[in-house]
Amino acid sequence: MPASVEGGLLGCFGGMAPPPTPAQFVLPDTGAFPNSRLPVLLYRGVVPPTPNPADWLEQTFIVNNWTNNWRNGILTYPHYHSTTHEVLGIYAGSATLQLGGESGPLIDVQAGDVLVLPAGVGHCNRRQSGDFGVVGGYPDGRDWDLLRGRAGERPAADQAIARLPIPDSDPLFGLQGPLMPIWK
Repeated sequence: MPASVEGGLLGCFGGMAPPPTPAQFVLPDTGAFPNSRLPVLLYRGVVPPTPNPADWLEQTFIVNNWTNNWRNGILTYPHYHSTTHEVLGIYAGSATLQLGGESGPLIDVQAGDVLVLPAGVGHCNRRQSGDFGVVGGYPDGRDWDLLRGRAGERPAADQAIARLPIPDSDPLFGLQGPLMPIWK
């Protein structure tokens, strides 16, 4: 089980070893989707072997104050959130996600991967395996909204995104994680 926000999950990765460096994707504003100056973070293969990876992800997110958790899939139409950032932990199967809107990059994810999406970043599920499963969460348990890049959503969405703070902890590695220095 995870330790605390202070220690994050460093113990799960061999004591004081530094957390892995996530891949980063910066997605420009498309007009319909604000996306973000903050990069999407993609941690590959970070879930340790465990009998129940969904429970492990959920408990890890909770310990690091990414709560209001859910288990399900990822919506199959482009959408974004203006009221919160989001973490998506893949606990089973695989999928191809599209980030940034209709013409954004396709990213393949599989069990053990974790994405951290800044508020405003468009995302959707384009293909998935039959066993695909995700645990989601939000910093400080924030409530999420669901915007689809439609006329009239902006500038109110942009103003909501601009008011959001940088999270106090990385959803996997707590205070020792790379999220805060990358998103500073």
